[in-house]
Amino acid sequence: MSTNKMPRGRPPVDTEAVTVRLPRDIIVKIDEIRARNLGTQSRPDVIRRAIIEWLREEK
Repeated sequence: MSTNKMPRGRPPVDTEAVTVRLPRDIIVKIDEIRARNLGTQSRPDVIRRAIIEWLREEK
């Protein structure tokens, strides 16, 4: 019998939740992007990708 037990729950990640309020027109644009991608991305995914692209351009 093994004494090494796997921890329960999700593994820890190095992230932090950020809550923002967005104007309705921006949310509509985000949902349009999601629709073009057949809804395979969540709103947070679209926002993350947009921020990553913006940060790359800032270099």
